[in-house]
Amino acid sequence: MLHKILHTQPSKTAILIRLMVGAVFLSEGIQKFLFPAIRGAGRFEKIGLPSPEFLGSFVGAFEILCGALILLGLLTRLASIPIIIIMLVAIASTKAEVLAENGFWEMMHGSRTDWAMLLGSIFLLIEGGGRWSVDRSLIESRGAAAGK
Repeated sequence: MLHKILHTQPSKTAILIRLMVGAVFLSEGIQKFLFPAIRGAGRFEKIGLPSPEFLGSFVGAFEILCGALILLGLLTRLASIPIIIIMLVAIASTKAEVLAENGFWEMMHGSRTDWAMLLGSIFLLIEGGGRWSVDRSLIESRGAAAGK
């Protein structure tokens, strides 16, 4: 099971997606704690999510943890799952209203970063961390140890 989770394609370019997704989520998670009124609990309260104080810290902690794991390429596939869920909730809770009130193109404009993060996270779920990831190093070291 661990081998399936850690297995990754030997892509050299996956690091670009990992850097983009990981850095954005690490930064956003930290900002939820640094600026809770505008990035964390306050934002969640404004959009009508339940228990905004708890949710702000909960989501922020997951963004920090998963963002760091993705940057390292450690448990990349597992770390991408909460990020995908966060992005789906973000799109549903903030962009549906924009779509209803201002139309398709305004919603698409306002959600361009959301879509980039969602699709980048789905890419990492499918492909794994790539050639320069801790996941790949662990698989290779396990293979070398098994071959001895």
